[in-house]
Amino acid sequence: MVRTVVGQPTSDGAGVRLTRVMGTAALESLDPFLLLDEFRSDDPDDYIAGFPDHPHRGFETVTYMLAGRMRHGDNQGNSGSLGPGSVQWMTAGRGIVHSELPEQEQGLLWGFQLWVNLPARDKLTAPRYQDIPAADIPELMLAEGARARLIAGRAGDATGPVSGVATEPVYMDIALEGGCHCTVSLPAAHNAFAYVYQGAAHAGPPSNTREVRRGELAVLGAGSSVELTAADAPARMLLVAGKPLAEPVARYGPFVMNTSEEIRQAFDDYRAGRL
Repeated sequence: MVRTVVGQPTSDGAGVRLTRVMGTAALESLDPFLLLDEFRSDDPDDYIAGFPDHPHRGFETVTYMLAGRMRHGDNQGNSGSLGPGSVQWMTAGRGIVHSELPEQEQGLLWGFQLWVNLPARDKLTAPRYQDIPAADIPELMLAEGARARLIAGRAGDATGPVSGVATEPVYMDIALEGGCHCTVSLPAAHNAFAYVYQGAAHAGPPSNTREVRRGELAVLGAGSSVELTAADAPARMLLVAGKPLAEPVARYGPFVMNTSEEIRQAFDDYRAGRL
């Protein structure tokens, strides 16, 4: 059965106000996904301090921007800027210390960050970035009145630009006109969710959909297809699926490993400057 959870207001970084949709008491995780945040505000006081230098090890962060600009940099000398419609898929691997700071002092800043777990064999891999500009993300028609931006995975004849990810993700940003219906095929063994960030829609496996409203995430579980039907007004949502890892998860702050001993080692390495 499809179940829904409501995002919870919180703050992170240096006081950035955001909505945490996954990584809460209501939905701790959905293997292989660990966290989903939406940040959206046109008040600079809500976001201007950004996310100063902080470490990561053992998982991947996916930042998808809808509006505004975010600059990132790390302790390896990498830097770049994310603008509207762009994506950064960062594999932290054995460790990185990076920052994410708004490149604006006013206006709307709107986007999402998703955390994706890495399998044990890849947790100490070399860090890497996939910075994808908006123009490189294919757009396709799922049905009449249903458009999608395909960030990762396959849909029809299209393939998303993100590649080489162990969990074989599908990540789509779907826009539905009012009353529009479509069916999206997904890998049968993947866990999937839909997060509605505009309007409302029914979502779920065929003959088992339920209404999902703005700010709600629908846990869709595993299955080969998902039906989406917008309410009378247009709707937009993230539809995300990934191959579950079915491995132990030890998680503390910015580190996600398989054992508590590995978490302690991550803190030791960070304090010693080895990330």
